[in-house]
Amino acid sequence: MKKWIIGLLVVVVSIVGVLFACVMSGAKTTANGQANYMIILGAKVKASGEPSLALKERLDAAVPYLKKYPHVNVIVSGGKGADEPQSEAVVMANYLIAHGIEATRIVKEDESMSTTENLRYSKKLLPKNETAITLVSNDFHLYRAGYLAKKEGLTADRVAAKTPESVTVQLHIREMAAVAKTWVVGE
Repeated sequence: MKKWIIGLLVVVVSIVGVLFACVMSGAKTTANGQANYMIILGAKVKASGEPSLALKERLDAAVPYLKKYPHVNVIVSGGKGADEPQSEAVVMANYLIAHGIEATRIVKEDESMSTTENLRYSKKLLPKNETAITLVSNDFHLYRAGYLAKKEGLTADRVAAKTPESVTVQLHIREMAAVAKTWVVGE
């Protein structure tokens, strides 16, 4: 009986280790200005209409990149949740404009409600035959986002935004579960 329990424990720890390694493998910035389009994945908007801390980190990571590479256009992707006063896309566009990014470079995708939809709907806004993108999200989220982008026929490099320290453990655990679900279900 003890061998069975130890064996099960080894399997569980191994699975958790693989999931953690995958999540961490996407946590680095790899973008260098080669892709002409950036997609910023949405996150919660506060009741006040301000970006949540996680969304603000994504936007703050995107702004210097967009200033460094002025040829890059940006799709801000995120719909309106039931408890959000406006769509994530509108809030992101307003933030970018307020931080010096020209409105003419910003395309809003404001229907999506999941990472899969962010990518699927944003792909439809890309010029025909454009498949190279730069993904922006919090570091913990980029492995799965990249995996899903590939399933949508996109080639993605990435800009990793910091994860707020107050929620790092919680979001990494949640993301490991989401990666496992994505592997099993496909979305």
